[in-house]
This record gives sequence, structure tokens and C-alpha cells, in this order.
Amino acid sequence: MANQFIDTARITVRSGDGGNGAVSFHREKYVAAGGPDGGDGGRGGNIVLQVDDHLSTLMDFRYKRKYVAENGMNGAGKRCTGRDGADLVLKVPRGTVVRDAQTREIIQDMSGSEPFILCRGGKGGWGNKHFATPTRQVPRFAKSGLPGQSRDVILELKLLADVGLVGFPNVGKSTLLSVVSKAQPKIANYHFTTLFPNLGVVYVEEGVSFVMADIPGIIEGAAEGAGLGHDFLRHIDRCRLLIHVVDVSGSEGRDPVADFEAINAELARYSPELAARKMLVAANKVDIMEDPSLLARLREHVEGLGLELLEISAASHQGVRALVQKAAAELAQLPPVTIYEPTYVERPPEVDTSGALDIQQYDDVWTVEGPWLQRLISNVNFDDYESRNWFDRMLRESGLFERLEELGIKDGDTVSLYNLEFEYRR
Repeated sequence: MANQFIDTARITVRSGDGGNGAVSFHREKYVAAGGPDGGDGGRGGNIVLQVDDHLSTLMDFRYKRKYVAENGMNGAGKRCTGRDGADLVLKVPRGTVVRDAQTREIIQDMSGSEPFILCRGGKGGWGNKHFATPTRQVPRFAKSGLPGQSRDVILELKLLADVGLVGFPNVGKSTLLSVVSKAQPKIANYHFTTLFPNLGVVYVEEGVSFVMADIPGIIEGAAEGAGLGHDFLRHIDRCRLLIHVVDVSGSEGRDPVADFEAINAELARYSPELAARKMLVAANKVDIMEDPSLLARLREHVEGLGLELLEISAASHQGVRALVQKAAAELAQLPPVTIYEPTYVERPPEVDTSGALDIQQYDDVWTVEGPWLQRLISNVNFDDYESRNWFDRMLRESGLFERLEELGIKDGDTVSLYNLEFEYRR
């Protein structure tokens, strides 16, 4: 289906690993001791999200579910640093909300234009040039690069619209959108003509405009998944104003009051906050109305709830201008479109510290490497006090320091853990 609308996708993303540092010594004719010149490894590529206003669905993520950024290159001699891995930029429609797949917490709301780094690439390992000191002039070791981050996320598109049109199928929402904007939704005289949301910009007057969304018709049971409405109710989450379109023509033998209450009940089931959103009621198809009492009953019911009812005919443009002006006046008093704040909190990973470690001694330097230590370091924010304390606690609980003492480490020796060095003190 060329026009298939995809508004949720689950993907796995992984940033690139850092390149390894190099062990190298300067070799040149007539230079007796050139010293270490091994370069550092390059940084792994990041996974970056970027808004693209030419996209309107998450279709690109339907068939490809795994995205991996480039690894950093290894360092080389002559102090040559390895090339950084290229960032992998994933383009998403504006309004895409990124959630953690496990907790469903919000990681980022892609409603602005700033790129967002979803996974940071691993740092490159140090070359042996870093380990040269006056007493250690021939360091024959370098460090491995750190692995990139990996995570499963859910992308969820929530349209950025000021006004959302709600109502039963075939009440004239698409016609109304086509009349007040340049949007060209598919329009036909049968239910579920609209199979995916349509957006249109409504120009009211010089300097005044707003975005209107036509949401596929909601039916009873939509909040439980019936019909199409359930799939698209999320797109009116951000709308500041709802226009409830009700067919008062009586041409299909429907009761406007019952329809009005049924849709409101579905909105309340989906989100009580959404049901409490500011609403205008548009009584549509008044030009072909067969029984004026239907309109009178709806007006009495709606105004009894403190809402305003406007009579329109989208097909003949009757009352449409007044509705647009009223919507613009209401929007001027309402807060801006909701931008969701991140709720995701990075949690310390569960790291099994029982695995073996490779400990090597080079003069007064003790290098420690191992898969679990590599994973541990890649998940520590060394600028954060709590994170550093957690890291120190994990090292002590693993028995690393006792093992070093058994091997003969002395006070003042250097312990090198990947890109981290510290002086050992009992």
C-alpha cells in the first residue's frame, strides 16, 4: 500500500565501538631511541535522531528494525589517531516520541529541530604514547576501545496539530479540512474513507494560522481497539482544541445527541485529560437537514454542558468561516502545543562481575581488562558523584583489589582500566 500510514515502530539501535590504541615505537635512521608513538583509537559512531519535515509516517522503520553505527578505526604508529566512526543519522517525522521499549518511559520528544544522540559511540582506546613516563620509557601495551551502547526503543508518532477534528465516520471531517486548508484528503460517501490522519494549515488572516488534523472516524469501542479510531487517538493527544463534528442531517437515521455522547465517552476511556480538553461543537450538514428538531435537541444538550455549538455545512461552506475564526480566538487563549518531557532515568546495568579478568604488569603499571569490566566502564558517568561511587563499589565487590594485592601491587603503582587510570592506595 503506497499510502500506508505507520505511526509506531520498535527498533534496536547500537552505536559503534571505539577503536583500539596502538603499540608502536618511533623508528628513524640516526635516532637511537625514538620512544613510543602509538596513536589512539577513534571514537565509535553515534546513533543520532533528526527531524525531517518531509516525512509524515514511520514507514521507513517498518521493515528494517536494527540500526548499527560504524566502529572507530584502530590507532597506528607515528601518533596517528584512528578515524572516528561515522554517525548514523535516523530521520523521523516531527512529533515522534521516543520511548524505552521495556519501561515505556519517554526518552525524547522529537518536536524541535535539534538532533538528539540516542546512543553514544564507545571511546577509543589509548595508544602506548599515553603510558610513557621518565621511569617507564618503553611501554609495550595499549588499551582496547570501549563498546558502543545498545538499546531497544519504540518510536511513536503523535501529530503536532493545534486543532483535532473528532466524530463518527462520514460526518464530514475530511470535507471540512479540505475546505478550510489546502489539504486534499480522500473524500467519499462511505464509512472509514479516512484511513490515516491528515494535516492541513488553516490561514485565518494575516499572521494568524493554525494546524488542523483530521483523525479517522472514532466508533464505540475505539478505546478498546475497535475500528480505526483506537490506532489514531494518540494523534489528538497534543491538540489544544477539539472540534467535535456531528451530523445533524438525519440522512442516516442517527441521533446527533447519542453520537455526541458516544464519542465523548470513547475520548474519556482513552484519556480523561483529553476528554477535558477545550471543545467546540460543529453541527454539520445543516443545508440538507430533514428534521430541525435534531439540531434543536443537540443545541440544548451541548449548551447545557457549557459548550458552544456552531451550525455549518462543510460541503456548501456555510458557517465555516465563523468556525475557523472562533477556533483561532480560542487558540489565542490556550497554552502552546504539549511537548513531552523525558521521564526515562538511566538505570545502572546488571553486571555479572564473576567473570575472569586479564591482569598484566608492566613495571609499575597494572592493566586490567575483561568483558564485564568493559561493559561496566561504558555505563559509568564519571562526571556524576553517585555513578562514580557505584563504580567503586562494584570494583570492590568483584574482589579486584584483593586480587591485585595477591599479585603484589604496591602503593603508588598505577592501575589502568581501559581509558581510566588511578594511583593505587590501600
